Amino acid sequence: MKKKASGVFLSILSSALLLTACVEQAATPTETAQPATTNLQSVQDQVIQASDKSKQPEIAKKRTDTFIASISTPEGIFNPYFFHNGWDGNVTNVLFASLVSVDKEGKPVPQLAEKWDISDDQLTYTFHLKKGVTYRDGSPLTADDVAFTLTILHDKSYDGEIDISQAHIQGGQEYKEGKATSISGIKVIDPQTIQITTDKVSAKSLLLLGGPVLSKAYYGKSYKQGDLAYIRELHGKPLESGPYILDTFIPGQEVRFVANEKYFAGKPKVKNLIYKVTDRDTNYQLFQAGELDHAGFTANGETLEQLKALGFANIETYTASSYGFIDFNHQKPYFKDKKVRQAFIYGLNRQQILDAVYQGYAVVANIPSSPVSWAYTDDVNKYEYNPEKAKQLLDEAGWKVGADGIREKDGQKLKIRFLGSKSKLHDALIPIAKENFQELGISFEAEILDFNALIAKQQKGDYDLASFSTPQLLDPSEGVESFSSTYPDNNGYSNPKVDQLLKDSISTLDIEKRKPIYVELFKELNDDPPYIFLYNRKIMSAYSARITGLTQNTYTNFDASLNQIQIEK
Repeated sequence: MKKKASGVFLSILSSALLLTACVEQAATPTETAQPATTNLQSVQDQVIQASDKSKQPEIAKKRTDTFIASISTPEGIFNPYFFHNGWDGNVTNVLFASLVSVDKEGKPVPQLAEKWDISDDQLTYTFHLKKGVTYRDGSPLTADDVAFTLTILHDKSYDGEIDISQAHIQGGQEYKEGKATSISGIKVIDPQTIQITTDKVSAKSLLLLGGPVLSKAYYGKSYKQGDLAYIRELHGKPLESGPYILDTFIPGQEVRFVANEKYFAGKPKVKNLIYKVTDRDTNYQLFQAGELDHAGFTANGETLEQLKALGFANIETYTASSYGFIDFNHQKPYFKDKKVRQAFIYGLNRQQILDAVYQGYAVVANIPSSPVSWAYTDDVNKYEYNPEKAKQLLDEAGWKVGADGIREKDGQKLKIRFLGSKSKLHDALIPIAKENFQELGISFEAEILDFNALIAKQQKGDYDLASFSTPQLLDPSEGVESFSSTYPDNNGYSNPKVDQLLKDSISTLDIEKRKPIYVELFKELNDDPPYIFLYNRKIMSAYSARITGLTQNTYTNFDASLNQIQIEK
């Protein structure tokens, strides 16, 4: 789980790749577990059908060959392995297909792969590709393309978000270090079959190996081991295998697509797709006016009633597999003391923030997991709002209130700079946090940035606290992997017990063996918090009743149904 954007950072298949993604469930050869019991019962998941289709806006009725959905600030790096902006991930999900996808329960299902086999020792994966799959230009998609894709992810110059080392492919490290000119664990059997041997059992491997496939002939024609600089020129000119192909990208405005006639699952029934750049504050007005056919909304009772009143909206509400959090910069000396971090959690009235924004459509989170996950537990310290406890912890940590009311230690004032993006959440969070922390003797100043600027500052370590949410999480490992002391850009968090539990948690494909490890891991992360865990929330979206064939769920949004969507005329 690389550093995360507010909202959906990495889209579903992307988060699956990060196994993380993408966004971002688990693949096991043994069984599928049921989600843990949870107290997220304030609002039930539900689908509300449109009450009066005749209320469709006229502008929408005239649009018979184009489906328009909302998106936020794509940057234009339309390669599933190289983007850093999660909204680019939403675009690449439209453009590229994967060997393995996930179903509505988060279980792996074939996409470009006809099937796969896993050896008895769970170390060798054999993928059998579907026949007749081509890229947009008509060239065949083959096992050589899969091998090429996995190879460049091991290149020493690769700087994308995917940590392919977690798949433990034999010979991968030697290739990265330049000690080998090929990866010994990757073997192309024939054009439709590839065998990949790993040297370590990992619950992450299947989805890491089964990601989007790049054309070797197109993306690899200029490749030389150790140098991927050339590929940047192709980010805005993708060679697609997905349901739509890129037509036009207008930064800050929209991304236009046209149906891919060569899509292996059948040409989409709607000719044109547009992702229109919007924000949550304008989505309702645009949807109401008919300028959007699909949009996401801040889930709360007020929004639900507004959407129901439109008459023409199909409304879906379901529990997200993601979680929201405030990131501590552990490189700051004051956050190296867990008592200080605990004090910040006790001292922030998280419930008040969620009540103001989500009105019962979110609950306070205390672990890096969602209630829909089979690994979830709520048997942890709830860190209920307790400013007196927070003050006590700060006192014990040596931070004493100075003459000006601000705590200090060794001549340093406890002055905190918070980064966030424009949203209703931060409209509520910032004044509450400022008041809460002022009561504790902490100076709290906030800066609101656009998405890309926020990510840039966070990655440079130019912050104290920063607010994000994860992508949709397909496996519990996705929500915790960045807490490893060896994880790139983990901003200084280090806990040897966490490191060991992280390793143990993915060392088997058996869910029943993984469950107790995650419970122990969550308890440790609850005691030594890497973040202020903020919320588990509901997702609310609506789409026009003139749109049929659209299906969506916690794990795949509507991406999986793009070639089935139709527009009633």
